Amino acid sequence: MNAKSAPYPRHAMRGSVDRGHVEIDGVSIVFAGRGGEIEAVRGASANIKPGEFVCLLGPSGSGKSTLLNAVAGFIHPAKGEVRVDGERVTGPNPDRGMVFQQYSLFPWKTILQNIAFGPRQTGRGGEPPLSVARNFLEMIGLAKYADSYPRELSGGMQQRVGIARALANYPSVLLMDEPFGALDSQTRVIMQENLLDIWLEFKTTVLFVTHDVDEAIYLADRVIVMSAGPGEIIAEVAVPFPRPRTPEIMADAGFVALRSKCLEIIRAESIKAFERQKS
Repeated sequence: MNAKSAPYPRHAMRGSVDRGHVEIDGVSIVFAGRGGEIEAVRGASANIKPGEFVCLLGPSGSGKSTLLNAVAGFIHPAKGEVRVDGERVTGPNPDRGMVFQQYSLFPWKTILQNIAFGPRQTGRGGEPPLSVARNFLEMIGLAKYADSYPRELSGGMQQRVGIARALANYPSVLLMDEPFGALDSQTRVIMQENLLDIWLEFKTTVLFVTHDVDEAIYLADRVIVMSAGPGEIIAEVAVPFPRPRTPEIMADAGFVALRSKCLEIIRAESIKAFERQKS
C-alpha cells in the first residue's frame, strides 16, 4: 500500500488548505438508561485545523467513540454543537468519511464494487465510479483483488479497503474509530505506516480514536485526552516529532517521555473510574 505511486486525480488534495476545519463547541451527549439519563460526554470543546491529524485518547468508557459519532452526525448532542467548515453537523454527510474497527464492507459486493459504492451514490471523484475505485485499489496495493469478496481477504486487507472506500468520496474529514484494534501487532504497525503515507499525500483532516498511547503519539500532530466517563477533554498534548515518521521513533527518549506523560494522565483517570465503580 503505497500512496506515493498511486494514480489518482490530483484534485484529491483540493481540501488540504481550507477544508476540514472541525469545531467541537461545548458538546454534551446524554443517553437514556434503565436508571435514568447517562451523561457520556460533558462540555467537550476542541478546534481541529484543516489537514491536522488528531487522536482522541482516554480510558475505556471515556466517550471517545461517542464524541466521534457526534462529529460523524450519527449522534445529536444534548448541548453544544459540532461544526465542519462552519456548517453545523445535523446528520451524516459524505464529506465526513468513517472507518470503523469492524470492517463494515458489503459482503455481497466485490472489493471494487465496495469502493465504487460511495462515488456512485454521490457523484464525487470527477471520474466514473469504477475508475475512481480502480485508482484507489491501485493506491492500497490490492488491484489484483478487484473481483474478490471481503471474506476472501485478511483483516488487514479488508481494513485497507475500508480506508479506500472512505477516501473515494474525497471527504474533507476522515473519522476513524479504533480502525486497527482488531489486527495483530505486526499488521497494525504496517497499517499505521500505510495510513501516514496516505495522509501525507491527501492531507485530509483525520480524527482518530484509540486507546493505544503509542499509536496516538506515533500518528498524531496532537493528542486530545478524555477523562473517565462522563468524558471531558482534560488535556491536549502536542506531538513535536517531525514527519515522515517511522516506527523506530518509538524508542526515542522524547517519545518515551511523552508516552509516560499520557499514561500518567490516563492512569489517574482509570483509578478515578475504578473508585467510583466501587462506591
